[in-house]
Amino acid sequence: MAGKTLVEKIFSAHCNRDVKAGDVVVADIDFCFGQDGTSGLIIDSFEKLGAKKIFNRERFSMVIDHSSPSPNIGISEVHNKMRRFAKKHRLDVFFDVGNGVCHQVIPESGLIAPGSLVVGADSHTCTYGALGAFSTGMGSTDIAITLASGKNWFKVPETIKIILYGKPKKGVYSKDVILYIIGAVGADYATYKAVEFSGDYIKQLSMDARFTITNMAVEMGAKAGLIEPDAKTYAWLRARHLRFKGKILKSDKDAIYSEILKFDVSKIIPQVARPHRVDNVVGVDKVKDVKIQEAFIGTCTNGRLEDLEIAASILKKARVHKDVKMIIVPASREIFQEALKRGIIPKFIMAGACVVSPGCGPCVGTHMGIPSNGENVISTANRNFKGRMGNPDAFIYLASPATVTASAIEGKITDPRKYIG
Repeated sequence: MAGKTLVEKIFSAHCNRDVKAGDVVVADIDFCFGQDGTSGLIIDSFEKLGAKKIFNRERFSMVIDHSSPSPNIGISEVHNKMRRFAKKHRLDVFFDVGNGVCHQVIPESGLIAPGSLVVGADSHTCTYGALGAFSTGMGSTDIAITLASGKNWFKVPETIKIILYGKPKKGVYSKDVILYIIGAVGADYATYKAVEFSGDYIKQLSMDARFTITNMAVEMGAKAGLIEPDAKTYAWLRARHLRFKGKILKSDKDAIYSEILKFDVSKIIPQVARPHRVDNVVGVDKVKDVKIQEAFIGTCTNGRLEDLEIAASILKKARVHKDVKMIIVPASREIFQEALKRGIIPKFIMAGACVVSPGCGPCVGTHMGIPSNGENVISTANRNFKGRMGNPDAFIYLASPATVTASAIEGKITDPRKYIG
């Protein structure tokens, strides 16, 4: 009998029977959540089901992050609806305004263990795959069903294995690598499949950088992106007082993958995704000199401490260009506090950047930096769809924190390597 992939092992453990790719299963869920853009619908659907009690108050949470703090009366009402539901059901953890982005605060609070099966009402739930979990986004009604029963149905996905090897060039980061891969394979390449990232390059990455990789798996169509847990994973989790016991799972050597792809990261230069598709990716040299009016560092992709450190190191002897508004959003309160301790936040402010409270910020276009008509934005976010940041007549370019910062300094898309010693 052929060995199993990490995905097949996780589903087998959560169905209490051996399953393989292609099987349709009903599985036990370890953790589920909603954010303020989706939790209102979760609550409505839960109540329409006639459910009176959630399956486990320790294993469901809600996060106010997409519009935090509230920009209008309607959203304020949604926030209060979430607070009332959290109190009624005595949720063990509720993340109110200022705590940060769901995909940062949930894992850093010790709520996701390796080997977990996680569903969330947000498409970038795949981020938690960096911890060796199968985590995927679902609609609000699906989350309501999970909330009432503790279960949901799945078709166990096939897995594509991506092996990354080689030493990256100076100024090339995990964001450049994942953009390069998405540009090479296309936005729908892995539809209803999981992607397992492996190889020497992955092993040497920090946890912050690994989260960037798995966060963007959905941008190549994947249901989930996973990295096998290792010593770095467990060290990161131990520092965060893991609440639930995980399972040490690894893919078998004879596991069957739908495809195996290999990429030499030493051949990659800084990358930029052009409007209005994430897979419209080119090397930074192809878009140099494109003038920008806004630079944004933050989001569930690149708002972590390592990202802020990279940006601050480039800004230490420079200022934001007079024609650019630079907006920086730490991904969580914990990150914000640590960045303050390390003197990173004062560097941003002294350089002319605007630092706002932890959350999604401008990424989803609800507030805190909606671009004007015709403006070009360079962003560390994961999506650049038309209208993504709140204005369908603006143009969004995606890049690493280093490329965004270098571009903010010069007022045009810039290769960051000239600023890196």
